[in-house]
Amino acid sequence: MDDMRRYVLDWYDANRRVLPWRAAAGARMDPYRVWLSEVMLQQTTVAAVIPYFLKFTEKWPDVNSLAAAPLDDVLREWAGLGYYARARNLHRCAQMVADLHNGIFPADKDTLQSLPGIGDYTAGAIAAIAFDRPAAAMDGNIERVLARVFNISEPLPGAKKPLRALAKTIFEGNSYRPGDFVQGLMDLGATVCTPRGPKCGLCPLAQGCEGRKSGAPESLPRRTPKAEKPSRYGHVYWITDGQGRVLIQKREDRGLLGGMMGLPTSEWKAEIPDHSAFGKENPLISEGKVLHTFTHFHLTLFGHRIDAVNTIIPMKGFSWVAEQDCAAAMPSVFRKAVRLFRAR
Repeated sequence: MDDMRRYVLDWYDANRRVLPWRAAAGARMDPYRVWLSEVMLQQTTVAAVIPYFLKFTEKWPDVNSLAAAPLDDVLREWAGLGYYARARNLHRCAQMVADLHNGIFPADKDTLQSLPGIGDYTAGAIAAIAFDRPAAAMDGNIERVLARVFNISEPLPGAKKPLRALAKTIFEGNSYRPGDFVQGLMDLGATVCTPRGPKCGLCPLAQGCEGRKSGAPESLPRRTPKAEKPSRYGHVYWITDGQGRVLIQKREDRGLLGGMMGLPTSEWKAEIPDHSAFGKENPLISEGKVLHTFTHFHLTLFGHRIDAVNTIIPMKGFSWVAEQDCAAAMPSVFRKAVRLFRAR
């Protein structure tokens, strides 16, 4: 273990990635930036996160300014990043840190984990990276490195238990530069011990890697085949008023895409829902379909246009906006729908 830490830290000192949430070598990390980046990086790539992180920190440079922001503004800036429960939890967490902790992030892993949207991994990453505490943290990159170095052949998710035990031993027994060690393993997994085509010749752990000795490091970690995602169907509507405006809807706060702006839709069901009553007074013009995949299902939305409607008084949650501005705060599925209608 001591050799492993030394090899990783030496490699990290020479090869660390430059990322906007990282401080310079030897400088103290800002817990707010560490927390924000870790939440954004959940199930999202570094390349996708960087522009959002830069926008957020320019608009809200500290946790108190984020806590004071309206939730709608936070959701608007988050639009397109996906997994929108993260944004709602982000805002709630900022408010709790501001109200209960005087705007100062706690350094203790257990206290961090009591905050909204902070699970075991994120709490460990913040404690280690921001406060240099020996705390267990295991993202996908670290999981892959450990599975290969120790040749954990049991398929995921079953392998998570022995991997967590390894992470606890490795990280919590390390009081020398624990934050750099965590980041070093992250960078090693992201740039060298990659999912496909690992660059074993460049790896500081290659000599002791049991997965490499087995001859098939790329096969690790093994995964149990995922069940096929179900499909759902619905209708999406482009309703204009003849004055260059489009009808949009703020979705209910709870549930998928909660609190986000979007075009009006029918329910999303396992079978194509009926909407024949919708166009009785205003005939529908069919415009193709939108395909989108969420974490748990595939969605097909059939697009329909209703032109020059000037008799609709929007109900609660609905509003008219200028066509050119309608997609600004919408998640990806509705941005696809907007592109469909504008292409016609």
